[in-house]
Amino acid sequence: MIAFTPDRHGDEHLAIVRGEVRGLGNVPTRIHSECLTGDVLGSLRCDCRDQLTAALEQLGRLRVGALFYLRQEGRGIGLANKIRAYALQDRGHDTVEANHLLGFGDDERDYRAAGDMVRALGIRSVRLMTNNPRKLDGLRAQSIVVTGRIPLVIAANRHNASYLLTKQRRSGHLLALGEAAVPIAAGELRRA
Repeated sequence: MIAFTPDRHGDEHLAIVRGEVRGLGNVPTRIHSECLTGDVLGSLRCDCRDQLTAALEQLGRLRVGALFYLRQEGRGIGLANKIRAYALQDRGHDTVEANHLLGFGDDERDYRAAGDMVRALGIRSVRLMTNNPRKLDGLRAQSIVVTGRIPLVIAANRHNASYLLTKQRRSGHLLALGEAAVPIAAGELRRA
Protein backbone atom coordinates (compact mmCIF):
# COMPACT_ATOMS: atom_id res chain seq x y z
CA MET A 1 0.00 0.00 0.00
CA ILE A 2 1.15 3.47 -0.86
CA ALA A 3 -0.44 6.63 0.55
CA PHE A 4 -0.53 9.74 -1.59
CA THR A 5 -0.84 12.96 0.43
CA PRO A 6 -2.47 15.42 -0.08
CA ASP A 7 -3.95 16.33 -3.44
CA ARG A 8 -5.08 19.83 -4.42
CA HIS A 9 -8.21 19.39 -2.25
CA GLY A 10 -6.18 18.23 0.75
CA ASP A 11 -7.38 14.64 0.32
CA GLU A 12 -5.23 11.58 0.92
CA HIS A 13 -5.54 8.68 -1.51
CA LEU A 14 -4.34 5.09 -1.37
CA ALA A 15 -2.81 2.78 -3.95
CA ILE A 16 -2.86 -0.97 -3.41
CA VAL A 17 -0.24 -2.37 -5.77
CA ARG A 18 0.32 -6.01 -6.61
CA GLY A 19 3.73 -6.91 -8.00
CA GLU A 20 6.25 -4.58 -9.61
CA VAL A 21 4.35 -2.25 -11.96
CA ARG A 22 7.07 0.31 -12.70
CA GLY A 23 7.78 0.45 -16.41
CA LEU A 24 4.94 -1.92 -17.31
CA GLY A 25 2.12 -1.34 -19.75
CA ASN A 26 -1.37 -2.79 -19.82
CA VAL A 27 -1.50 -2.90 -16.01
CA PRO A 28 -4.96 -3.95 -14.76
CA THR A 29 -6.05 -0.97 -12.67
CA ARG A 30 -9.16 -0.10 -10.70
CA ILE A 31 -10.04 3.47 -9.72
CA HIS A 32 -12.40 3.12 -6.77
CA SER A 33 -14.07 6.15 -5.23
CA GLU A 34 -14.63 6.07 -1.49
CA CYS A 35 -18.11 4.98 -0.42
CA LEU A 36 -18.48 4.87 3.35
CA THR A 37 -22.07 3.66 3.18
CA GLY A 38 -21.30 0.84 0.75
CA ASP A 39 -17.66 -0.09 1.33
CA VAL A 40 -17.74 0.09 5.13
CA LEU A 41 -21.37 -0.06 6.25
CA GLY A 42 -22.53 -2.57 3.63
CA SER A 43 -25.34 -0.51 2.12
CA LEU A 44 -27.22 -2.32 -0.64
CA ARG A 45 -28.35 0.96 -2.28
CA CYS A 46 -25.26 1.01 -4.48
CA ASP A 47 -22.86 -1.48 -6.05
CA CYS A 48 -19.69 0.08 -4.62
CA ARG A 49 -18.78 -2.67 -2.18
CA ASP A 50 -19.47 -5.35 -4.79
CA GLN A 51 -17.25 -3.55 -7.30
CA LEU A 52 -14.46 -3.13 -4.74
CA THR A 53 -14.65 -6.80 -3.76
CA ALA A 54 -14.73 -7.97 -7.40
CA ALA A 55 -11.75 -5.78 -8.30
CA LEU A 56 -9.70 -6.98 -5.32
CA GLU A 57 -10.53 -10.60 -6.11
CA GLN A 58 -9.48 -10.15 -9.75
CA LEU A 59 -6.26 -8.37 -8.76
CA GLY A 60 -5.53 -11.15 -6.27
CA ARG A 61 -5.44 -13.65 -9.12
CA LEU A 62 -3.01 -11.57 -11.19
CA ARG A 63 0.76 -11.15 -11.09
CA VAL A 64 0.54 -7.35 -11.29
CA GLY A 65 -2.16 -4.74 -10.87
CA ALA A 66 -3.24 -1.68 -8.94
CA LEU A 67 -6.26 -0.35 -7.13
CA PHE A 68 -6.48 3.38 -6.45
CA TYR A 69 -8.81 4.23 -3.57
CA LEU A 70 -9.75 7.88 -4.08
CA ARG A 71 -11.39 10.08 -1.46
CA GLN A 72 -14.35 11.11 -3.64
CA GLU A 73 -17.34 10.21 -1.48
CA GLY A 74 -20.71 10.45 -3.18
CA ARG A 75 -19.30 10.82 -6.70
CA GLY A 76 -17.39 13.84 -5.45
CA ILE A 77 -20.12 15.69 -3.51
CA GLY A 78 -19.03 14.55 -0.04
CA LEU A 79 -20.67 12.45 2.64
CA ALA A 80 -23.14 15.03 4.00
CA ASN A 81 -24.43 15.88 0.52
CA LYS A 82 -24.61 12.19 -0.35
CA ILE A 83 -26.89 11.64 2.66
CA ARG A 84 -29.01 14.59 1.48
CA ALA A 85 -29.16 12.99 -1.97
CA TYR A 86 -30.29 9.72 -0.36
CA ALA A 87 -33.18 11.59 1.29
CA LEU A 88 -34.22 12.97 -2.11
CA GLN A 89 -33.98 9.49 -3.61
CA ASP A 90 -36.23 8.21 -0.83
CA ARG A 91 -38.80 10.76 -2.07
CA GLY A 92 -38.71 9.36 -5.60
CA HIS A 93 -35.86 11.18 -7.34
CA ASP A 94 -33.19 9.16 -9.09
CA THR A 95 -29.51 9.62 -8.24
CA VAL A 96 -28.91 12.10 -11.08
CA GLU A 97 -31.97 14.22 -10.23
CA ALA A 98 -31.01 14.22 -6.55
CA ASN A 99 -27.55 15.58 -7.33
CA HIS A 100 -29.01 18.25 -9.62
CA LEU A 101 -31.53 19.32 -6.95
CA LEU A 102 -28.59 19.81 -4.58
CA GLY A 103 -26.82 22.01 -7.14
CA PHE A 104 -24.30 19.43 -8.36
CA GLY A 105 -23.64 17.70 -11.64
CA ASP A 106 -24.45 14.02 -11.81
CA ASP A 107 -20.77 13.22 -11.21
CA GLU A 108 -18.39 15.75 -9.63
CA ARG A 109 -15.27 13.57 -9.63
CA ASP A 110 -12.10 14.36 -11.47
CA TYR A 111 -9.30 11.93 -12.05
CA ARG A 112 -6.21 14.12 -11.75
CA ALA A 113 -5.15 12.31 -8.58
CA ALA A 114 -5.45 8.96 -10.37
CA GLY A 115 -3.32 10.27 -13.24
CA ASP A 116 -0.72 11.51 -10.75
CA MET A 117 -0.70 8.08 -9.09
CA VAL A 118 -0.19 6.26 -12.40
CA ARG A 119 2.76 8.54 -13.19
CA ALA A 120 4.26 8.27 -9.68
CA LEU A 121 4.15 4.47 -9.91
CA GLY A 122 5.82 4.54 -13.33
CA ILE A 123 2.99 2.68 -15.06
CA ARG A 124 3.21 3.09 -18.85
CA SER A 125 -0.42 2.21 -19.62
CA VAL A 126 -3.47 0.73 -17.90
CA ARG A 127 -6.39 -1.57 -18.63
CA LEU A 128 -9.08 -0.02 -16.49
CA MET A 129 -11.40 -2.18 -14.40
CA THR A 130 -14.60 -0.16 -14.73
CA ASN A 131 -18.10 0.09 -16.12
CA ASN A 132 -17.88 3.90 -16.21
CA PRO A 133 -16.68 5.44 -19.49
CA ARG A 134 -16.03 8.75 -17.69
CA LYS A 135 -13.18 7.09 -15.81
CA LEU A 136 -11.61 6.08 -19.12
CA ASP A 137 -12.02 9.63 -20.42
CA GLY A 138 -10.81 11.12 -17.13
CA LEU A 139 -7.53 9.21 -17.25
CA ARG A 140 -7.04 9.96 -20.94
CA ALA A 141 -7.55 13.65 -20.16
CA GLN A 142 -4.53 13.30 -17.83
CA SER A 143 -2.47 11.94 -20.77
CA ILE A 144 -2.59 8.41 -19.34
CA VAL A 145 -2.61 5.68 -21.99
CA VAL A 146 -5.68 3.48 -21.48
CA THR A 147 -5.33 0.31 -23.54
CA GLY A 148 -8.71 -1.18 -22.68
CA ARG A 149 -11.49 -1.82 -20.22
CA ILE A 150 -12.07 -4.79 -17.95
CA PRO A 151 -15.80 -4.93 -17.08
CA LEU A 152 -16.90 -5.56 -13.52
CA VAL A 153 -20.00 -7.75 -13.69
CA ILE A 154 -22.11 -7.07 -10.63
CA ALA A 155 -25.57 -8.51 -9.97
CA ALA A 156 -28.36 -6.09 -9.17
CA ASN A 157 -30.40 -6.52 -6.01
CA ARG A 158 -33.85 -5.21 -5.15
CA HIS A 159 -32.29 -2.25 -3.31
CA ASN A 160 -30.00 -1.01 -6.10
CA ALA A 161 -31.68 -2.09 -9.37
CA SER A 162 -33.21 1.33 -10.00
CA TYR A 163 -29.89 3.03 -9.18
CA LEU A 164 -28.01 0.75 -11.60
CA LEU A 165 -30.55 1.38 -14.36
CA THR A 166 -30.12 5.12 -13.82
CA LYS A 167 -26.33 4.76 -14.05
CA GLN A 168 -26.77 2.82 -17.29
CA ARG A 169 -29.44 4.98 -18.93
CA ARG A 170 -28.54 8.48 -17.73
CA SER A 171 -24.81 8.29 -17.04
CA GLY A 172 -23.74 5.91 -19.81
CA HIS A 173 -22.37 3.14 -17.59
CA LEU A 174 -21.62 -0.04 -19.47
CA LEU A 175 -23.63 -2.49 -17.39
CA ALA A 176 -24.91 -5.94 -18.22
CA LEU A 177 -27.85 -6.11 -15.86
CA GLY A 178 -28.96 -9.56 -16.96
CA GLU A 179 -32.46 -10.62 -17.90
CA ALA A 180 -33.56 -6.98 -18.14
CA ALA A 181 -34.18 -6.40 -14.44
CA VAL A 182 -36.77 -3.64 -14.23
CA PRO A 183 -37.53 -1.81 -10.96
CA ILE A 184 -41.17 -1.48 -9.96
CA ALA A 185 -42.91 -0.12 -6.89
CA ALA A 186 -41.11 -0.29 -3.55
CA GLY A 187 -37.83 -1.34 -5.16
CA GLU A 188 -39.08 -4.79 -6.14
CA LEU A 189 -37.94 -6.35 -9.40
CA ARG A 190 -39.85 -7.92 -12.21
CA ARG A 191 -38.38 -9.55 -15.27
CA ALA A 192 -39.14 -7.90 -18.60
